[in-house]
Amino acid sequence: MDGFTVTDLAQIPSPSLLVFQERVEENLRRMVAMAGGPDRLRPHVKTHKLAPLVRQQLDLGITRFKCATIAEAEMTATVGAPDILLAYPLVGPNVRRFHALVRAFPRTRFSTLIDSPSAIRELGHHDLSQPIDVLVDLDIGQHRTGVTPGPAAVELVHIVQRTTGLRFDGLHAYDGHIHDSDTTARRNACDAAFEPVERLRHDLERAGVAVPRIVAGGTPTFPIHAQRPGIECSPGTCVLWDAGYAAKMPDLDFLTAAVLLSRVVSRPTPTRLCLDLGHKAVASEMPHPRVRLLDLPQATPVGHNEEHLVIETPDAENWPVGSTVLGIPWHICPTVALHSEAWVVKQGRVADRWRIEARARQLSI
Repeated sequence: MDGFTVTDLAQIPSPSLLVFQERVEENLRRMVAMAGGPDRLRPHVKTHKLAPLVRQQLDLGITRFKCATIAEAEMTATVGAPDILLAYPLVGPNVRRFHALVRAFPRTRFSTLIDSPSAIRELGHHDLSQPIDVLVDLDIGQHRTGVTPGPAAVELVHIVQRTTGLRFDGLHAYDGHIHDSDTTARRNACDAAFEPVERLRHDLERAGVAVPRIVAGGTPTFPIHAQRPGIECSPGTCVLWDAGYAAKMPDLDFLTAAVLLSRVVSRPTPTRLCLDLGHKAVASEMPHPRVRLLDLPQATPVGHNEEHLVIETPDAENWPVGSTVLGIPWHICPTVALHSEAWVVKQGRVADRWRIEARARQLSI
């Protein structure tokens, strides 16, 4: 099972998420080494959503974190993270929730993103004792959020500077559209996408506007941005890794540290197995395969429902009902969000159970 031996699987109900502690620790060491030190990192919490993994990163000297939800930010602040960027557009009641978050954790420095004048106006209306730090979110090719680097971005910076209660804290440039397997193609695409960001920083600084930080990239472009001086790198998936990035990015040297436990619940035909690994246990937003089943390399998925994954395999007769099957999810981040807890494996045995607290939409705020 690719080194994922667990001696006491019988005690774990299925489907479940297993996290292998030694592999996580090694991934964190490799992440810090790739960045050139913990001060170059602002790792994304959205992949694991786990307080114990934030603590482990703090122990390694990582002090800055990136989150996608207020719940993730609250969890990260609760364990003592000193610097948290909420990298998601704040609209509606979430603006008030963010203000409440800042009040609730005065020892944590919070920042967030803006990409429109209306967002700036709404975020600036508060009664906090200190201004809120904001980064201008730049669209460098994904066309999801952000503003194109150039005059529109410069104007947003000036609006922030004129808005009481806000402080310009830098630029955010996420290149999540870059997934080239070829390393040269990936580097060329990353450099081309980042060039307008560098030009924008130069133009702002030449106009007398300091750019305190640039937060850039995700996991695929992490090693490229790590070679740029002064960039805060924000990888996320590399902490747990998954089958998707392992297949697409063989050059990235990270270990699979999270797997799914399932069981055969039925064998309806001589070549067909049904596993308890439905939509509610493994992320289903991508085409098949959604999970790489260990020890069943010839399995072909033929059906996926809320509680069932149906596969065809010539080896079905060797997998009686009740057999345990381990699998590596294709996309780990939304898969973690489907589980309320993770079973922690250390030295081949279950050592702990971690509550995945930040999967919730709301904690206390």
